[in-house]
Amino acid sequence: MNTQNNLQERDLFDSRWGFILASIGSAVGMGNIWRFPVMISKYGGLTFMIPYILFVILIGSTGIIEEMSFGRAAGSGPIGAFGLATEIRWGRRKPGETIGVIPVIGAMALAIGYTCVVGWIFRYVYLALTGGLAEMGSDLDLIGSSFGSTASSMGNNFWLVISIVSAFLIMAFGIAGGIEKANKVMMPALFGLFVVLMIYILTLPDAVDGYRYIFSFRADGLRNPEVWIYAFGQAFFSLSIAGNGTIIYGSYLNKKEDVVSSAANVAVFDTLAALLASFVIIPAVAVSHGELSSGGPGLMFINLVSVFNVMPGGRLVSVIFYICVLFAGISSLINLYEVPVAALQERLRWKRVPAVVTVGAIGCAVSLMIQGIVSPWMDVVSIYICPLGALLAGIMYFWVAGKDFALKSVDAGLKKPIGKWYFPLGRYVYCSLALIALIAGALLGGIG
Repeated sequence: MNTQNNLQERDLFDSRWGFILASIGSAVGMGNIWRFPVMISKYGGLTFMIPYILFVILIGSTGIIEEMSFGRAAGSGPIGAFGLATEIRWGRRKPGETIGVIPVIGAMALAIGYTCVVGWIFRYVYLALTGGLAEMGSDLDLIGSSFGSTASSMGNNFWLVISIVSAFLIMAFGIAGGIEKANKVMMPALFGLFVVLMIYILTLPDAVDGYRYIFSFRADGLRNPEVWIYAFGQAFFSLSIAGNGTIIYGSYLNKKEDVVSSAANVAVFDTLAALLASFVIIPAVAVSHGELSSGGPGLMFINLVSVFNVMPGGRLVSVIFYICVLFAGISSLINLYEVPVAALQERLRWKRVPAVVTVGAIGCAVSLMIQGIVSPWMDVVSIYICPLGALLAGIMYFWVAGKDFALKSVDAGLKKPIGKWYFPLGRYVYCSLALIALIAGALLGGIG
């Protein structure tokens, strides 16, 4: 049985850390920056972080390992991986390959919405560098009007095209030559610049109040079911478990690598990125005596502009901050678009450059047309399609392909076999949580 899709001819990551950094880049995104600090602010520092970290550990030790090892074992993205699962169970690839189209569509749809967001970020980096943001001062109406024109229908065409060209130029150079090299620069720079911002903001008056709040704890808060529901949702979506991006990066991983250690690193550094964003944003709001009550684009493109503009050294802070956000956005965008690009290469035997150009052209065209409806577009994809992709991947791996396949795919590269805990935890607990994420997201209008 061919479990590796021409692995010898497949472009692979050159190094373990190249793979880890690329996977971190795929996980670190807007959820870390415009959602996590708001959850910390709303539910109270450690009161939210404790259940969040517990869920990160659970998902990291099941879902991330599952998707990495699934892609590596199949040597393919979700279409080939799901096809392999049904072939193992029933001797037929077609049913699994058909179902595997769902997470590919999910990745493409999310990438299209993300393209618009990264276009906004490019524009804000430019405005920060040229002083355009500083000129708006703290006038929320003026800042909001500026962002409204940016996020309107056909309101940001130039920067949107720049965002997609930047991502696809990197992708055109392949896995090792493009994606791995880019993430080796962007990820260390993102973390380093966030640390610089954190240290600087710590020196400002009243910033300590923000840090004090981050590390506050209210035991009664843990009795609130809402805290656990939203902590789970934040962990699930922040780790980019959707049956697509992590599977495709796993397919470029050498069989000799340790997926358990790699998954742990992704979970740790994704959480660290979210914490660093909180260590910058919450104290910055404290310095400006503002209130952190809402997240989403409004936080990053309206409220924080006002906050930075009243801070000492705010112009430099805004430049560094939006460059950090840009690195997070591009690295996630590359991962999402890689899923349909790889699908064209695998299913239609296209060369990489024609596949990149085709997906890029479609993504650019649709992104230009949906600029005025980005928020509902992203809501539909993140609430329904992404959790469904994660659930389907878990079912295919733990239930359809079965125990022998799951354990063999993980153990490849390990010095000693993974513990007996892994399979039942993944099959029963993780798959149940993925189902809960899908149902709760639909009922609550999004929990991540």
